[in-house]
Amino acid sequence: IALQSSAQVRQRSTRPSPGPAAAPKTPTLASPPLPSFTQEELQGMQAVLATSQGQIVLEFYADLAPSHVKYFAGLVKTGFYDGTTFHRVILRGIIQGGDPLSKDPTKKSLYGTGGLKKLKPEFNKQPHVRGSVSAVLLPGDPSSAGSQFFICVSDQRQLDGQYTAWGRVVEGMEVADKISESPAGPDQMAKDRIEITKAFLRPIPPPKPIPFGDATAEAMKRYRVRLITTLGNFEIELFPEKAPETVRNFLK
Repeated sequence: IALQSSAQVRQRSTRPSPGPAAAPKTPTLASPPLPSFTQEELQGMQAVLATSQGQIVLEFYADLAPSHVKYFAGLVKTGFYDGTTFHRVILRGIIQGGDPLSKDPTKKSLYGTGGLKKLKPEFNKQPHVRGSVSAVLLPGDPSSAGSQFFICVSDQRQLDGQYTAWGRVVEGMEVADKISESPAGPDQMAKDRIEITKAFLRPIPPPKPIPFGDATAEAMKRYRVRLITTLGNFEIELFPEKAPETVRNFLK
């Protein structure tokens, strides 16, 4: 998938360089004072993006891209992303957001140009696969990352090593899918306003217990499975002594 900015689309029709990009001229915005986090704190933290299409939850690669993660988490803590939009969408490809200019509906022609040139690259070996979160860059400027980010809705391995992957989606990929399917113009700019209504940090919740995760074969043997159908009901007897993991998975 070839990714480009609205300005690039208008300027040329040949195949662009791959990767999320913004127009080369960016307005200068004052950066808010950001809270400080330790790497250990960030490794135990999630970012929740409540959007007009549903909720997306991110976890961080604090060990691979510490500066990017600290910057993003600090912005979230200050409420920076509240009211911004996913302004750029590529069908089942990527969704791009985090531009502070997108808070203002009257500045739509500038969406994609704000919040950049704040960070140096932290390229790493984390692949750009479905669910990866990475930093937007200006064309040809590896030190132009900032508040803007993109989420890979499908694998984008051609971007590996060229953009800083700093997190991943752990919940809400179906929401990202839905956003990527939003109507877009030929410049890939979303026609509808897809807003991040609230972004906040929270501790990573403890893992939910897996049903029958440590059940013995004797315990699973005591269960029957009743299937209720439109033509009547029937029950299934289980043989965990023969196929314990298959039975465990079926009961789960």
